[in-house]
Parts: sequence; structure tokens; C-alpha cells
Amino acid sequence: QVQLVESGGGLVQPGGSLRLSCAASGSIFNIYDMGWYRQAPGKQRELVATITKGEITNYADAVKGRFTISRDNAKNTVYLQMHSLKPEDTAVYYCNAEVRITLWTPKNNYWGQGTQVTVSS
Repeated sequence: QVQLVESGGGLVQPGGSLRLSCAASGSIFNIYDMGWYRQAPGKQRELVATITKGEITNYADAVKGRFTISRDNAKNTVYLQMHSLKPEDTAVYYCNAEVRITLWTPKNNYWGQGTQVTVSS
């Protein structure tokens, strides 16, 4: 089994910064794409940013220039550095990872439990 554990969420004022972390653990042979998604109340879950194992990144237009995704493959960890936060960034942020648990099993997607980010004065 694979577990993803997020940390770093909280309450921040508009214009502030936060850094989210997500560590993967368990029976892991290889981790491929990792990413962050978010879900605001009453809205569907949406992509925030993704990063490949080779560190190619992709961002939602709403966060380009403000958020940076990175990863540490040795620690099976993905990060999301968020700057210039806006009230509309308020959401539960979820970590996602594409994982193969053995050489002979297919890749599966795993999700963390989510961490709340609230941007408010």
C-alpha cells in the first residue's frame, strides 16, 4: 500500500506565502508524475501543477508565476511553494502521485488526504 501525507497548509493573509509538502511512503518501486490539485467549496477538483520524474512542470493558468512545484526523488516528496496568495486560492489542496509498486504491476494513482489552505485577512 502507498500513503501520501500532505503538510504545510494553514491560514495566511492575502499576498502571503505558504509551502506545501507531500511525502509518499509504503511499497514503492517507482514514482512517475506527481502533482497538486485543489477543491474549493462547491467546486470541482482542479489541477494546480504537475511535475514529471524528469522535473518537467505544468501549471494551471491561475497560478502561473505565483506557484512553483518541485520534487525530491530521493525523499519521494513533492512540494508546492505558493506566493502572492489570493482569497480565490482558498481550497483543500490534494497531492497526487502515479506509482508503480513492483516492476510487474501497472501504475496506479494515489491521493493524499488533503490540507486546507485559507487566504483571508
